[in-house]
Order: sequence, then structure tokens, then C-alpha cells
Amino acid sequence: MKRYDFDLIVIGAGSGGVRASRFAGLNHGKRVAIVENRRTGGTCVMRGCVPKKLLVYGSNFSHDIDDSKGYGWSIERATHSWSDLIDAKNRELARLERIYHKLLADAGVREFNGTGKLADQHTVEVNGQTITSEHILIATGGTPSIPDIPGMKESITSDDALDLNELPERIVIVGGGYIAVEFSGIFNNLGVSVHKIVRADQILRGFDHTIRATLEQEMKNQGIQIHSKKTVRKVKKLENGYSIKIGSNDILQADKIMCATGRIPNTSDIGLKENGVELDEKGAITVNKYSMTKVENIFAIGDATNRVTLTPVALEEAMSVVDTLYGPKRRAVSYENIPSAVFSSPPIGTVGLTEEHALRKHDIDIFLSRFQPMKYSLSRRNENSLVKLIVDKATDRVLGAHMMGLDAPEIIQGIAIAIKSGATKAQFDSTLGIHPTSAEEFVTMRNPSS
Repeated sequence: MKRYDFDLIVIGAGSGGVRASRFAGLNHGKRVAIVENRRTGGTCVMRGCVPKKLLVYGSNFSHDIDDSKGYGWSIERATHSWSDLIDAKNRELARLERIYHKLLADAGVREFNGTGKLADQHTVEVNGQTITSEHILIATGGTPSIPDIPGMKESITSDDALDLNELPERIVIVGGGYIAVEFSGIFNNLGVSVHKIVRADQILRGFDHTIRATLEQEMKNQGIQIHSKKTVRKVKKLENGYSIKIGSNDILQADKIMCATGRIPNTSDIGLKENGVELDEKGAITVNKYSMTKVENIFAIGDATNRVTLTPVALEEAMSVVDTLYGPKRRAVSYENIPSAVFSSPPIGTVGLTEEHALRKHDIDIFLSRFQPMKYSLSRRNENSLVKLIVDKATDRVLGAHMMGLDAPEIIQGIAIAIKSGATKAQFDSTLGIHPTSAEEFVTMRNPSS
């Protein structure tokens, strides 16, 4: 007789949890259960990357319509329906969720709907039901964090912004990270008056300083009003909208206030500490390089561990756990040279070291190109692109690549392969460019910037 009901219970049906459960069942024939208290697909698919990018696409048509005039198109009157966009987005999410359910079913994974809570190191409680497993994987992701500021509970989060009943005329967005930056672009492109409150001196802390400064200026050029080195002191609900006090005495009026000041690990009240799973001061689950917690049979991946909070990282961590448990040998994840993107307006793609980080260990050359995308040569849109390479002088190896501009996320994926493979600047230079494209800038820069 089997000692446990399952070989693996996964708590959290986001990207990482679904990946681990599917491949444990499909590739290794394990008995797997997955527990989720919201929609299958998790943050990225249901209330993060996917719906957000659909809104980015939708909002960018405002630029396309304007640009079309320079190419001979005459559009008399273009209108936008926010409700139609949200309805279309919701239909797509429903389609994706059905696919996730089918993938799990085809892998023999049993789904449990409800909040999974550890009863002991091998037991999970779900809606009063008890299930047991040899191994348990925590993949509960993250949740928006709202600071303890008077009245801030009146604000919406990124989750709420994806399902607003109607588009506000004025919005204040609090935060300088990628979520705040992306939603600033979405709302601004749809004609909303956007004020952005940033506690730091610049947006996008942790990104390359040239990219940060250039994107911030582009956002200002598009009409987004950025209030740097400011914090919200108080939010007051009015009969029509909100009054937001920032800094010492400045007051902003808005129909909505959105809080995008970061996310925290979704690890509270699920029995972790009580059963020996160690959490850090931010509530993140402490794990080793194999995603194993202090409890030998319990693993954790993704945003719940607060290592690198990106969906592809969670997917790779999931496969690492499956390989470690059921493969020929343990396998750790490499966190070097992870590419990432910000779907801002214009977007960003980046991989490798920033200039600031590179300078700590290397003597470097910087190669920089600023240009107007060819698409805007006829429409005369005032929007520029930037490409930056960071090169180690001693080895000629390219340490980092950063781009802001049209198609940057798509372009940087290919550049990431080269950097992951240890490509040198000479190899970049010997690669023929595709003309005319923005991507060719990466292989045509010959002289270091002063």
C-alpha cells in the first residue's frame, strides 16, 4: 500500500506550479495534486504579464492611428471602448485557463480548488479535506503590497486596474517600478491624465542608469507628469474622486489612485512557519540552490522565494525541482544573464550587467547609439530609441546589452543567447546586420562612447 495519497502536492497553480506538476506527472508518472484558491494560471497569465500586455497592445493603437497619417491613411474619427477591450481580454484569459485545465488533466494531475495549508510536513488541508504527499512544493507567488499610509486603502492595485469598469479621466500612479511604469503608458496612451509619484530620484531602480533616464524623459515627452523624490502623505476620498497629498504641501486631484509600490511573497497563514519552513524578514521562503526549504521534503519556487521574480525563472525553477526529485541528479538554476523586458511606452529589453554593476569588477568600454526608428521618419513622431553595449576591455566579452525602443523585448531575446554564450564585441562586429532595422545597431557600433 502507498504511504501517501500523492507523490507530490503543489500549492499554487501559477506558471511554476503548473509546470512542475505537469512534468512530474507526464514525464515521470508521479501521482500529483495541485491546489489553487484563485484562477488556474496564476498571476502571470490571469492578472499579470498576459492581460497587461494585451492592454499595452490595445493602448498602442493610439500611436499607430496617429502615425498612419504620415503614410497616407485618413481616419476621420477613431474612438476606443474600454469595456470592449476588457471583454476581449477576459475572453482570452478564459480560453487560456481552459488550456491549463486540459494540460493538467492530460498529465493526470488532480486539481483541488481552495486554499492549501500545511497541517504537517506531509499533509495539506484544503476546504476541510486532508491530503498527504511524500513531497510538497510551495508555488504561491506574490501579492500586491499597499503601504501603511492614511487613506491608501482606497487605492487600486494592478490586479484591480485590469478590470476597471470604466476608464478614469485622471489617475495618480504611486511607484517607480516596472508595473507602475507600464500602467502609466497604458493609461496615458488611452487619453488618461497620468501623474506618477516616485520616491526615488528616477524610475526603474536596478536598471541601467542610461535606460532609466532616457525612458523617463520619453514618458515626460508623452505627457506623463512624474513627481520624483516625493511620497504620498495622505489620501482623502472626495465626492468625485480623491485628493492626494504628496511631499510637503502639494495636492493632486484624481478619479483613481493606483498603488504599484511592489509585491510581497504570498506566504502568510498557510502553515509554513508552524511546520519548520523558514521565512525571511520579507516573508520570502528560504531555500537552497535546489529550491529545497529547511524541511527536506518541502520545496519552494517562484515569487514566494523572492529570488528573481520573473515568470521564466519560476518555470526553470519548477523544472529544476522536478529534475532534482525524479531525474538522474540534482540540478540548480543559473541566475546569470537573465533577459527581461519592461512593456513601457517605448518598451525596454535588457540582459546582463548594467554599467554600474560592471564597473564594480571590470574595466569597461561603453558603446551607445541613439536614433529615431525608421517607422517615425514619415509620421514625425517625437520618440527615440537607444541601444547600449557594455564590454570588458580585458577580454572583449560583452557583459551587458540594453535597449529602449520599438521591438526592444523581441530583439533582446536573440542578443541574450549571444551574451549567455560569452560572445565578444569582435563577434558582434563580425556579424552582418539586417538592414534597415533597429536591431542592426547592436552590430554596427564601432567607437566607444566618451
